[in-house]
Amino acid sequence: MSERNLTAVTEHSLPAWLYSDAGFFEAERQYVFARSWQLVCHVSDIPHRGDYHTLDILGERFVTVRGSDGVARSFHNVCRHRASRLADGDSGNCGHRLVCPYHAWSYDLDGSLRSVPPWQGFEALEKARYGLVPLEQEIWRGFIFVRMEAGLPSVADMMAPYDEEIAPHGFEQLVPKGRVTLRPRPVNWKNVADNYGDGLHIPVAHPGLTRIFAGSYRLEAQPWVDKMEGRITERTSNNWTESSYQKLLPVFEHLSEDRRRLWSYYRLWPNLAFDIYPDQVDFMQFLPVSPTETLIREIAYVRPDTRREVRAARYLNWRINRQVNAEDTALIARVQAGMMSSSYESGPLSKSEVCLAAFARRLREAIPAAAFEHSH
Repeated sequence: MSERNLTAVTEHSLPAWLYSDAGFFEAERQYVFARSWQLVCHVSDIPHRGDYHTLDILGERFVTVRGSDGVARSFHNVCRHRASRLADGDSGNCGHRLVCPYHAWSYDLDGSLRSVPPWQGFEALEKARYGLVPLEQEIWRGFIFVRMEAGLPSVADMMAPYDEEIAPHGFEQLVPKGRVTLRPRPVNWKNVADNYGDGLHIPVAHPGLTRIFAGSYRLEAQPWVDKMEGRITERTSNNWTESSYQKLLPVFEHLSEDRRRLWSYYRLWPNLAFDIYPDQVDFMQFLPVSPTETLIREIAYVRPDTRREVRAARYLNWRINRQVNAEDTALIARVQAGMMSSSYESGPLSKSEVCLAAFARRLREAIPAAAFEHSH
């Protein structure tokens, strides 16, 4: 394939060099992730004063903490004295204050610098100048998002095309089911995102989903969010886990009849996905680590429901998707390896691959160099 600008060639995927090039990875850090919304947690993850959740991405450290006044606030998780990390772990409770474990500077839960040990010689320090650095924060349907720089529309505006159909799931009332899981993958983050929005591989590589969707899987793309969905068929699968889910999936009265057997997937630019099932809601973040390493961050949330059939459906859902995840893990590893081949540049996209085309278009708009077949 000859050298060409691919900006107008929307029927081609992103070129291979973008999936391993260190220079492009740095451009993504600056022009994509510094300006993008990142999900930290749900409001139900931090119900009490001093409860916090953290998020680390590309060397940045964030913390969201519940204040004494009940307000959730988000900051850079970095002490203003010597840059030590303040809140440890994925989550916890810091009590009345965030205290630096290095030199014991302490911060109120609103981010203001509360005290410095008197023996350290900072008597003339203007404390008001050294509060924690805040992040822009948006709470969308109970989920807390942060970003470092302005640029993209609000999360609410980005998700607006599907807000009406998401609303009945009652995100605001969700509570966590388990803890955040981190799964390292030896692939570029775009490889994970591409696979999530790829519909053609479903009937080839996911026999379980093929059985339970029975040809109903479909895709569509909006300016900032893509949707994939499939309906759980009434035709009984020959797989025990799948057939049990089909049989035991209870009626959820808060959902309209057309959504009670629908599995919907929403991919928000650039690296977040919501998996919305009748019985639970998951989110997945594709956190870039290096040009060829990604950390998948995920957790499930549920509506409080003590029915035995609901607990069974959630367990069976997990079994089905554990197999899907194993299949996808193998697929993205094969693709990442193939991206290193000198024979591959970019591949053609069919008219049905609207989510892949939309993702490629967004990246080219953010970083014009993504429009070229080879690194410049």
